[in-house]
Amino acid sequence: MTHTLHRRGTRESLSEDYVMLCLPAVGVNNEGHAPKLKKFLEIATKYDPVNIGTIKLGNMYSHSKEEVVKAAEAVVHAVFVKQGQVADVLKDLEKADLGMSVVVSGIFEKVDECLKKAGLKHHTANFSLGIWGKTERLPSNEILEVTTMCGHAMVAANLVREMVKEIKAGTKTPEDAAKVLAPQCACGIFNPARAAKLMAAMAAK
Repeated sequence: MTHTLHRRGTRESLSEDYVMLCLPAVGVNNEGHAPKLKKFLEIATKYDPVNIGTIKLGNMYSHSKEEVVKAAEAVVHAVFVKQGQVADVLKDLEKADLGMSVVVSGIFEKVDECLKKAGLKHHTANFSLGIWGKTERLPSNEILEVTTMCGHAMVAANLVREMVKEIKAGTKTPEDAAKVLAPQCACGIFNPARAAKLMAAMAAK
């Protein structure tokens, strides 16, 4: 499974949300893996991701892109809003032949379309079975659409609510509010472009 698997939302909203992970397998190909992960991020940044991150440092909203790329190690991430971007990254990765595992999270049919454009087929598919237990204690689905974009639950529901209040009051734009949330997700899988749209919709009610 992956921490990017449980993002919630409508098909329309999730159609603008693609997360890519690149990582080695410990004990198999992790020796000397850091330069390969750096190369992955160098390829990804050519196609204007809305976020990149490395688990050892943070993301491009807490550090510069250059710092994130330089610190690439263990697991790295890149987030895109368009299928074409994902397909182009996959094409370049196929040519680069890094020998690392690559995971793409998104709506299955749309990810498969990206793979097809890149001349690839997926190796394994994982589904999220949803949330079990005392779901009545969870925040609203609108809030969860934002908070589940951080798979380690580092984006607090109350912070999202506060940002929506500020958007409604006119003290922050949706984009500025999203930039407050983005650094909290240290891995860099948070999609600030999508978050801005979701919070703007909440504030408009």
